[in-house]
Amino acid sequence: MFRHVKAHLASLLLTLALASGCAAQSDAPFRLIVTHLEPPLVPNSVMDLAVALGYFEREGVNVELVRVQQTPSALAALQAGEGEMANIGVDALLQAMAAGAGDLRAVTSPNTSLPFLIAARAEITDLTGLGGARFGVGRIGSLDHTLSRLVLERLGADLDASEVISLGQPNIRAQALLAGQIDATTMSIGTWASLPDHSGLHILVDQDAYFAAAPLVNKVNAVPAAVLAERPEDVAAVIRALIRISRDFAADPALWVDAMSAALPDTDRTMLETLAPAFAASWSVNGGLSADALDYTANWLFDTEEFAGLSTPALLDWVDFAPVDAALAALGVVDSMDSADR
Repeated sequence: MFRHVKAHLASLLLTLALASGCAAQSDAPFRLIVTHLEPPLVPNSVMDLAVALGYFEREGVNVELVRVQQTPSALAALQAGEGEMANIGVDALLQAMAAGAGDLRAVTSPNTSLPFLIAARAEITDLTGLGGARFGVGRIGSLDHTLSRLVLERLGADLDASEVISLGQPNIRAQALLAGQIDATTMSIGTWASLPDHSGLHILVDQDAYFAAAPLVNKVNAVPAAVLAERPEDVAAVIRALIRISRDFAADPALWVDAMSAALPDTDRTMLETLAPAFAASWSVNGGLSADALDYTANWLFDTEEFAGLSTPALLDWVDFAPVDAALAALGVVDSMDSADR
């Protein structure tokens, strides 16, 4: 039944030990490193909102968010012991593993597929118009850069034919697009919706077409082996909280709208109500760790230039299913959304 979970007896024992959904084990802060400075307008917001709405507290774990900008800073902070868990790109995790950081494991993904789209100046009417255009990315090799290259390749275009410009966070890229400093960029549907004015802009590749071209697991929550060994119940409690809040938002999108309105009071509520239906299939109600999707993602990444000459690691060398399976043993599996295949 579980193809991949034959590996480690310790993982199986951990699953059994935590299956009852027992309380967390420590009053010490459990520091969760995130790469956004405020709750983002995407399902990844569950991490912020689980703090604000008391989901972590009810599981008995004292979660503190550590905010940094972009995955490299999150990964560095995690490896420096400045947090117990970090929400990072799968590509960055696998690059770290290839560089010798063999103690890191993905344990959940609160938002496996960020709802990305490519927005452009109105005069770029189709993908051929990206040739020679200024295309903004977070940084060369960043998640948005890598995924957009894949998407455009599969849609018959070539990102390398554009002038690729590193600009940083999505909101900065969006403002640069609005100001005419770049001609196109990738952003989440939430960032697009939050722009004050779409005049002169349009969506060149919508979120459905983007995901269809790149059905990858984008981000995971990773922990070091020492955290898994020393604070297993805290890890399980964090995962249970994230699953519970994801299920509540999936069942009633208005709860997400209310929570985001409270967290970002200056945000237009009508815009949030427009966004909520776009996330209907995006909540990680089973913890976001599909073995098939993770295998597909790793195999694709190791075929890219960034991983040239490296061998694709076995799934259980970088993923530990035991904590999420413990949470699902306590909460049950919801069959309608993200797969819990193993």
